[in-house]
Amino acid sequence: MASKLRNELKVGDLGSIIYLHGILYAKEYGYDYTFEAYVAEPLGEFAKRSNVRERIWLVEQNDRVLGSIALCEVSKSEAQLRWFLVSPELRGHGIGRRLVEALVNFAIEQGYKSISLWTVKGLDAAKTLYASFGFTLAEGVEHFIWGGIHIEQKYTLELTGKTVGHQEN
Repeated sequence: MASKLRNELKVGDLGSIIYLHGILYAKEYGYDYTFEAYVAEPLGEFAKRSNVRERIWLVEQNDRVLGSIALCEVSKSEAQLRWFLVSPELRGHGIGRRLVEALVNFAIEQGYKSISLWTVKGLDAAKTLYASFGFTLAEGVEHFIWGGIHIEQKYTLELTGKTVGHQEN
C-alpha cells in the first residue's frame, strides 16, 4: 500500500512521532530515553500553538505514522526544520526528499528568509539530502546528551532568491 502525506494532527500522532523517534534513534544510534523527552516537549508546544506559518507533515501508511517533518517559526524571518524522520521500511523511495521539498516550498510561501536545523554528526544520509537543497553547516557543538557524547550541528539554508517549486539534486 502506498504511503500518504497529511498536515493535520490526529489523536495519537504526537505519541507516534515521539515513539518512532525514540525507538529508531535508540536502535540506529544508541540514544537513551532522554531523547524522547527532547522530542516530546517542543512537539507538545508545537501542537498547542495555532500558527498558520508553521506546519507538520506526517507520512502515513496503513493508519500508522511512519515519518514526519515540521517547520517551526523562530522569528518572522527564520524558521526551523524539526522532527524529520522516515521509518526504515519507507527509506529509499524519495519520501524524505518529498518532505524536505514540501517544507522548503512552504517556508518560501510564508516569506521566511532562512531555515535552520539541528542534527547530529553521523547522520550522513540526512545531511546529504539537506546539502542537495542548499543547506550548509553553520556550527557544531560537542556535549553529553541522550546517553553519550554527540556533536550537534546546525545547518542553515538562505531562501532569498529561491522560488517555490522542485529543488535540484
